[in-house]
Amino acid sequence: MQILFTAFEADPFMKTGGLADVAGSMPAAVKALDGPEEADIRVMLPKYSGIPGEYQEKMEFLSYFYVDLSWRHEYCGIFSLEHKGVTYYFLDSEKYFNRNQLYGDNDDCERMAFFSKACLEACLHLDGFDPDIIHCNDWHTALIPVYLREFYRETSLKKAKTIFTIHNLKFQGIYDPYVIGDTLGLHNTPADAQLRQWRDYSCCANFMLGACTYADWITTVSPSYAEEICTPYYGEGLDWLFNMRRDSLSGILNGIDYDVWNPATDPYLGSDAAKELGYTNYGPRGMKKKLENKLALQKELGLKQDKEIPMFAIISRLTEQKGLDLVTYLLPHIAQSEMQLVVLGIGDGHFEEAFSWYAHQYPEKISAQIKFDNALSHKLYAAADVMLIPSRFEPCGLTQLIAMKYASLPLVRETGGLKDTVNSSNGFSFLTFNADDMKYSLDCALDIWYNNRTEWLSKQKQAVSADYSWSSSAKAYKELYQHLLS
Repeated sequence: MQILFTAFEADPFMKTGGLADVAGSMPAAVKALDGPEEADIRVMLPKYSGIPGEYQEKMEFLSYFYVDLSWRHEYCGIFSLEHKGVTYYFLDSEKYFNRNQLYGDNDDCERMAFFSKACLEACLHLDGFDPDIIHCNDWHTALIPVYLREFYRETSLKKAKTIFTIHNLKFQGIYDPYVIGDTLGLHNTPADAQLRQWRDYSCCANFMLGACTYADWITTVSPSYAEEICTPYYGEGLDWLFNMRRDSLSGILNGIDYDVWNPATDPYLGSDAAKELGYTNYGPRGMKKKLENKLALQKELGLKQDKEIPMFAIISRLTEQKGLDLVTYLLPHIAQSEMQLVVLGIGDGHFEEAFSWYAHQYPEKISAQIKFDNALSHKLYAAADVMLIPSRFEPCGLTQLIAMKYASLPLVRETGGLKDTVNSSNGFSFLTFNADDMKYSLDCALDIWYNNRTEWLSKQKQAVSADYSWSSSAKAYKELYQHLLS
């Protein structure tokens, strides 16, 4: 099988979120699987100017071509690099990818259209690689199934199947319908009608609508999220389409890279600098060493040093999607409870201000680290006793998977991937998006911490013993690839 995995970001080349973790780990895990049928899976990405020099220096120039996008005729180069045993292709365009940021520019519509069409055009210039399946991810690559059907059925790609994976349905690529002709070059094609949607009493062009209409299969990043998006509450205006396509819709849970997230080998805990501050590596049976990390972080952040006080943590974008309005509502209760709270992240101003104000008022109990800090996140996973993840919706969620590996018990709302991975044996959960329900779960966690340490240790044992590496998820993806080609 020849598989082309297309994405707009991938770790370690460029990253803004969980999509980069998937694109940087899943293909290697699929390729490493044993079996009668091997998978030659390769990844295609934009060649951003911000890719670290250590990778750019190793890239090999392969070829170039021009992409016709409506009335535009744009240059595109192809570079390649092998990483973790996987071939990565980088599409080069100074006009579209010489940027300081991945998203948020005024011409994002044109950039995504260019990348989608360039991915297909590039396949015609790769010697010995004609993908059987093109795996697209989120709205940035949503036009690939559309362009494939409309423009490339008379080429070597005529038999290629497409899979479209939804990582976050909230972002669909919605624009004025004028772009269908002027930017996408899809006027006078069936896609002209298929991309149009009525939203808020007006017509728009919806990239993701196109992908979910044209792709041979649709996946989400957890089984529960695949069910949820078929309902109006979670469907973001496309639930009708997902119900029509239930027979070709499934959910496959994301995994995490245990080479990166492992408290036994984590360099942010075991380096000489970290050891001087009191941090230490630990394994599944090293709960006493985990407490040393809590004492070290308490000292570093100016909190009261006491290993008997449970430390709750939030590592997140500070947005409403993450349920932080529930947390801010409960801040007075948290401030009066026998617990500590550490918040790490950036986001909406009113959340940043609320956490900062309470941290100023209760400096020994609450710490607000309003920033992105990868090293601190590793320390916080190792130090925290409970990880708060009360999301409104969560397609998969990686935070709870990492937390369990570090024996930090997740406290989650039962939605999406959180529902699929956290239960009463390895954490705490509540069903209704309601502050009182969250308060009840929080108080239950405190009660078990102070009054039933045996049950607490049992939950930790269950959490660290779970396997959320990419191996099982990669197997599910490979089986899906085989199913589509059978």
